Amino acid sequence: MKTNPEQPAAPTDLVMQGIQLQSQGQDVAAEAKFRQKLALTPLDPLAVYSLCVILMKRGAIDEALALLNPCAAQNPSFAPVWVAYGSALQAKGDRHRAISAYEHALSIKPDYIEALINSGALLRETHQHAKALERFQKALEIKPDHQNAIGNCAILLTEFKRAEESIAMFQRLLSINPDYDYGLGMLCYERMHVCDWTDFDETRSQIMAGVKAGHRTCKSLGFMALSDEAQDHQTCARTFAQRFPAMDTPLWQGQRYRHDRIRIAYVSADLREHPVGHLMAGIFEHHDRERFETVAISIGINDQSRLRHRMENAFEHFIDARGMNTRDIAQKMRDMEVDIAIDLGGYTSDSRSDIFAWRPAPAQVNYLGYPGTMGLPYMDYIIADRQVIPPEHQQFYDEKVVYLPDAYLPTDVSIQIAEDTPSRAACGLPDDAVVFCSFNHDYKIAPHVFAVWMNILKQVPHSVLWLMSRNDTSQRNLRQHAQSHGVDPERLVFAKRVPRVEDHLARYRQADLFLDTHPYNAHTTAADALMAGLPVLTYMGEAFPARVAGSLLHTIGLPELITHSLDDYQRRAVELALDANQRQALRAKLAQNKQHSPLFDTRQFCRHLEAIYTSMWRQQQLGRLGDQLGA
Repeated sequence: MKTNPEQPAAPTDLVMQGIQLQSQGQDVAAEAKFRQKLALTPLDPLAVYSLCVILMKRGAIDEALALLNPCAAQNPSFAPVWVAYGSALQAKGDRHRAISAYEHALSIKPDYIEALINSGALLRETHQHAKALERFQKALEIKPDHQNAIGNCAILLTEFKRAEESIAMFQRLLSINPDYDYGLGMLCYERMHVCDWTDFDETRSQIMAGVKAGHRTCKSLGFMALSDEAQDHQTCARTFAQRFPAMDTPLWQGQRYRHDRIRIAYVSADLREHPVGHLMAGIFEHHDRERFETVAISIGINDQSRLRHRMENAFEHFIDARGMNTRDIAQKMRDMEVDIAIDLGGYTSDSRSDIFAWRPAPAQVNYLGYPGTMGLPYMDYIIADRQVIPPEHQQFYDEKVVYLPDAYLPTDVSIQIAEDTPSRAACGLPDDAVVFCSFNHDYKIAPHVFAVWMNILKQVPHSVLWLMSRNDTSQRNLRQHAQSHGVDPERLVFAKRVPRVEDHLARYRQADLFLDTHPYNAHTTAADALMAGLPVLTYMGEAFPARVAGSLLHTIGLPELITHSLDDYQRRAVELALDANQRQALRAKLAQNKQHSPLFDTRQFCRHLEAIYTSMWRQQQLGRLGDQLGA
């Protein structure tokens, strides 16, 4: 019997017709079918699910949630609705409820790939790394070539310092999809963390070409360890910034606040035992409470450390926002009427740049933790100095460059270096050797600089290189690299970690010269060496990360330790190593300059920083930022 075309299609047929149209890319027609079905049978789970896929695709998250919330309650055994519900909650930033929705879907269908992947991503975001890894590994058991699962597994393995497994996983990913977003850069960056320079020159060339072409080849932080071109850094950051678009409706829309004091908020995942924490602790404590009201937005872990305790006491408002979603954090800042929001993380680990996409404050600042432009239209300023960003380089920064009068890097002079200096023997160092020191992270040790270091050791008899490698794999690889350069691997000495920073700094006294890295300089580590009285030799390059040690040396009054080529760097290192009198004179000059240098005047540094904040606040009061935003 033929169906009478004048009769309405059966409800089930409407859904099937809609799904067919949806599969053909005809979303408008498909949506009409699903709505027609829901008019006849409200909360039909398949119709709700299919319609919500379309709604979320076009960003109508609230409308999707309005359908999914009652539908999920009405259909507790229909897993797709619960996955869609989780996706909508995830899109709204409600991470905990989203995880619960995915958990419910998995209780119905344990092999539901989408639920495994999405919940794994959220577990990773909430620092539940072990559970997240289990989810992605489960997904790979079901679908071994799932690219998202492989990529997430590889990244999580880096968190657990399982570098060799991570590298193998990245290689597996690239064998499936050579153009996987940021895949080549992540592979190279992880290899650098263990000083594995396999195919380094070829890989670096591919990454450089990809970045210049605007491809998603390498994340901007990893790129800093590969490139010394400020313009390429900007291109890379702008590409990465595309994942953090400005919200259509900013939270701050030009209002002028009427406070007795300027309200400043520092947003950071590193308000704990971390280099950024060490650099900023003294600044937080020295803020003028009569002129500034200080807020901490902590989005990282609470490590229960001494430093964390200091910071909790330093702020008038310390908000542990780790469990809050991005939108709520931004709304909290807007409700508090924050005048100036300072991002201390940029594109570093556990940062949440999308907080600033909501425009929670009139003035938004990129400072300290990330040495470069973020390439975002809603970051108004970057705080620097004239050494790290020369005036002619301002064109490579999307933020307005604001200069501190001296080095942009703060220090905390309240740290008292331990009086007891461990012996060289206790440090594993020979008593009669010239000790070159470089306590940088492994990923900063580039092959071209390591080759120069080996040339230096060859030219300086009885010298050793003292390093701070974090893992056995790095140490093994570095010893092998030394051997390949014709240097006895035993001339590499690896320092062990010590619990207290005061004791760590005391060890620097046993070194003769700090050798900097390039193109990613020592930053906090260079400041530590100078604080401990150890001269630092640097190769000052072109991009921000390659100019930081030079900035510190200019400020401390030791420009003679700045070189501008690898040849000069090598020559100067050998010259100093062979001339104990020169080294002693440099130590004496450093000790003398330290007494009056602005590099080690935390209070004065804070006053200069506050002058910048005051200027930003005045600009906002004049309405200039509001005009720029179209308020």
